[in-house]
Amino acid sequence: MNAVAEKVMFDSAASVLAAVGRQLGETEWVQISQERIQQFADATGDHQWIHVDPEQARNGPFGACVAHGYLTLSLANLFLPQLVAYEGLTMGVNYGCEKVRFPSPVLVNSWIRGSGEVIAATQMGDDGVQVTIRITVQIKDQDKPGCVVETISRLFFVGNN
Repeated sequence: MNAVAEKVMFDSAASVLAAVGRQLGETEWVQISQERIQQFADATGDHQWIHVDPEQARNGPFGACVAHGYLTLSLANLFLPQLVAYEGLTMGVNYGCEKVRFPSPVLVNSWIRGSGEVIAATQMGDDGVQVTIRITVQIKDQDKPGCVVETISRLFFVGNN
């Protein structure tokens, strides 16, 4: 598989603000197993047959079980720390998401990875910044991604940066 890009390091609000438009590279590949899909179904109570019944799904519209869209979305939280790191961060919180889309189903046993881009940043006080990072969940050997989401985080750094 392809080499993973080195994490982008941010050490101040100013460094995040200066990164708008920056590509963040790609993460490691992760396989979406039936076990992972089943665990997500159990955690959320979404046991729709297209996710958890391999026999019925084989005869369904996708020819196999597919990952829940929200499972694919939740993996943005796995991918973000593989793309960025912070030094001097006193607190970081997830603030929300924008423009979530699921262009292509993620079939069971598919390999996916995240790629990122800093698309917006706004200063918050002296030492904080709100940053929007677009995460694209790529599916190996597929043209369309499984998910595209704009994640919004609020980051606060030590001192007046």
